[in-house]
Amino acid sequence: MTGKLFAPVIKWAGSKRLQAAAIVKFFPKFNRYYEPFVGGGSVLFQANPKVAICGDICEPLIALWKTIRDSPDVLIKQYARDWKRLQIEGYLVYYEIRNRFNKSPNPFDLFFLSRTCVNGLIRFNSKGEFNNSLHHTRKGIHPDKIKKIVMKWSQRIKNVVFITGDYRKTVKGASSSDFIYLDPPYFNTRGRYYGRINYDEFIEFLELLNEKNIKFALSYDGICGNREYVIDLPKHIYKRHFFLESGNSPFKKVMGKKKEMVRESLYLNW
Repeated sequence: MTGKLFAPVIKWAGSKRLQAAAIVKFFPKFNRYYEPFVGGGSVLFQANPKVAICGDICEPLIALWKTIRDSPDVLIKQYARDWKRLQIEGYLVYYEIRNRFNKSPNPFDLFFLSRTCVNGLIRFNSKGEFNNSLHHTRKGIHPDKIKKIVMKWSQRIKNVVFITGDYRKTVKGASSSDFIYLDPPYFNTRGRYYGRINYDEFIEFLELLNEKNIKFALSYDGICGNREYVIDLPKHIYKRHFFLESGNSPFKKVMGKKKEMVRESLYLNW
């Protein structure tokens, strides 16, 4: 990869697109790459591993990744149809599709919503329903433009295995010759992500990885503006801790508040 920032195929809360190049520079050599909180896949794209197993508990998200990988043409055609309807019929089309998705989650509706909602931020309520609104001042990304992006990502992830399930299920087959990148829902941003994880159970999971001599990198809470949200992880869990800049908070932007620089933690266990 060059230093040029790649275009995202989907936008996901907590995206590491701005940090991906810096994160991947820390990665050791490995046989298989595991990413159990794949989200928008930015680190996966940047790392471009030969063998990868990625997962997430959000079933329609994993279904979308499989569709991008296996049936990009079908995805693009459906998006083009919905996008053209939105331009001709107006905003009610967006809410029709959002209601349809919430009644019957599927990758095609999720993709359309993700590329036409406010700032592209995929958000779910406590019931797991998509609840972001239409971005009225934008038309959504044009089908011709998104086609190029989808096709590029489709080629990039051809050999990636995608799994629906929690982080423990995704990395079940990992060994000491493999590597795991972890980007879980942050402790101080609960409610903005799809699902939650239990802190104590997650710490036990990290301890188990250490016992098995499996190397991991963990992105976690850091600093936003003048406020520090660093979580007091047990010192025996990791060997090194860095702060990486990730741009301004997108949530502050959505709420119309002042820009605040975010610096997120990266923990390494080697």
